[in-house]
Amino acid sequence: MKIIQRDALNGFAADLGGTKIAAARIENGKVVERLLAPTDPAAGPEAQIAAIRTLLDQLGHSKGAPLGAAVTGRVDRAGAWHAVNSGTLPAILGFPLEQELVRALGAATCLNDAAAAAFAEGLFGAGATSDSFAYITVSTGVGGGLVIGNRLVASENGLAGHVGFVSSRHANGPCGSGRMATVESTAGGRGIAAAAAAAGQQGVDARAVFLAASEGQDWADRIVATSARAVATLIGDLTAILGLDTVAMGGSIGLAPGYIERMRSVLSDEPELFRPRLVLAELGHDAPLIGALAAHLGKENP
Repeated sequence: MKIIQRDALNGFAADLGGTKIAAARIENGKVVERLLAPTDPAAGPEAQIAAIRTLLDQLGHSKGAPLGAAVTGRVDRAGAWHAVNSGTLPAILGFPLEQELVRALGAATCLNDAAAAAFAEGLFGAGATSDSFAYITVSTGVGGGLVIGNRLVASENGLAGHVGFVSSRHANGPCGSGRMATVESTAGGRGIAAAAAAAGQQGVDARAVFLAASEGQDWADRIVATSARAVATLIGDLTAILGLDTVAMGGSIGLAPGYIERMRSVLSDEPELFRPRLVLAELGHDAPLIGALAAHLGKENP
């Protein structure tokens, strides 16, 4: 895949997440127009494609214009879309997404949303000077992507980069992936809410837990600390495997005030070799859109 310069990125992109769909027109590597719509989590893949197409039509997309599509879930090398977490878009079961987008819109490349964000951050954002870079997003779940030597790490089955499904010694509950005791099961928003319920705080979501922690409530502080500890340990493990030099954090939890400082404190106990540079992601909501278009143009111009 050819590495495209940011100012050469011209086209369209879509980002379909568990709660919202974004579509954008990109000129010279910048999002110049963006539209949003809510995601219907119960809808089938055809309805999801129709929602994407409606937004693109409003942005002036014409058939055959360059299009990168980032979606939550697993996208295999053939472009088939699979729900990877039972709590998110359960109706997506191996749908030929890329094939259908090409048929409907003329040109498209599809990849996981966190992988797309990782690619953008690795090329143009927080990892632009890195040779071995990881992007980790902590929000409702935990996802990520790996960019080594300016190349996005990918696999035939599309599982590469789903770092939240790694086992964690800080976890003991079930994960939406079907595994037990994963990073996501304790560090993500669902895991945090489950920990709050186990602590007797029924109906409390991750946002409320973070608020309670900021107010000095011990039960909440322990839950937030466990989340940060699980992700920091994951970073040490990934560094041992991949030789990471930089990790960027994204997502509503990953970017929450004080969260990265908790992670740095945990990592300070690791030997220096296992402590990569830990920074906040730089591209915000633009990252999956820019990364998806960059992946498409790179594939179209090998």
